[in-house]
Amino acid sequence: MTWKYVCSATDVPKNTLKQFDADGIMLVVANYGGRFRAFPPVCPHMEEPLEESGIIANCVLTCSKHLWSWDLGTLSMLGETEKPLKTYDVKEEEGKLFALIDKELVYEFENSDGDDDDFFK
Repeated sequence: MTWKYVCSATDVPKNTLKQFDADGIMLVVANYGGRFRAFPPVCPHMEEPLEESGIIANCVLTCSKHLWSWDLGTLSMLGETEKPLKTYDVKEEEGKLFALIDKELVYEFENSDGDDDDFFK
């Protein structure tokens, strides 16, 4: 495993998410109150891009597409969430963020014949 440079800590304002390419591995960095998490760029529910649909409030990440949520401090699943959020370890050194990456973290998705908007029908 190797610590790979991801971005400057100032590249991700508080309570936001931003996607980066860390040496060929796509990931999203979340800044939740001055602390950071890094994880795959899609929601583990239905591959929704978290940079676009993720919302951070009160240290909770919520995918606005289907409202799956995780406590970013403890990584606990909240509400109706059914899959944990996979994460890369993150460290900050001299204002730079690094992620511990051995391999790309990916989710297993069920094949669906319908549109994901059928979820609400």
